[in-house]
Amino acid sequence: MGGNKKDGTKNSYTVETELFPIEALSVYSAYNLEDPILDGDRSKYFSAHRGGSQGDYREGMKSKIANVVDCLHKFPSSKRAVITIPNTSIPCHSTDGDAKCMREIHFYLDKGEHAGESVTVLNATVWMRAQAAEIFPKNIHFVGSLMERVATNLSEKLGDGYDIKLGVLFYLATTLVSVRDD
Repeated sequence: MGGNKKDGTKNSYTVETELFPIEALSVYSAYNLEDPILDGDRSKYFSAHRGGSQGDYREGMKSKIANVVDCLHKFPSSKRAVITIPNTSIPCHSTDGDAKCMREIHFYLDKGEHAGESVTVLNATVWMRAQAAEIFPKNIHFVGSLMERVATNLSEKLGDGYDIKLGVLFYLATTLVSVRDD
């Protein structure tokens, strides 16, 4: 995740820019994880220029995370641990909210190595309909935060000091543009 960084920490998926300082990244990720945010933060950081309704992935996210954790807990080798972002099957092309940029994120466990020891790692593949380069910092921060939440919740569910590490992220975008208005 995050270029050549492979340490599986927030630094691996945090890309600060003028448009997305760390505070904005944290608020957007918390919002999309269905965590509470302050009204003042919402009015300060949310805007159409920062992604608008196309980047609103919050709906049902806590349940979706719980479903992925349950799947990987019961079926560790499953390839069905998927979060689908709701889209309208026949979108109105004049409204952003009908065509979310992120479509799916697939989670899967694998064996890896961390500090010379064999560990279980959580890998993911995200599929984006479109990605504006200037919005990438927000999206990669959310996906990294989502992976971290799944790994933490799965580790807690497994118990016995289990510690799932973050692995690799494959980030696929059908359309890549420099700015959102392209």
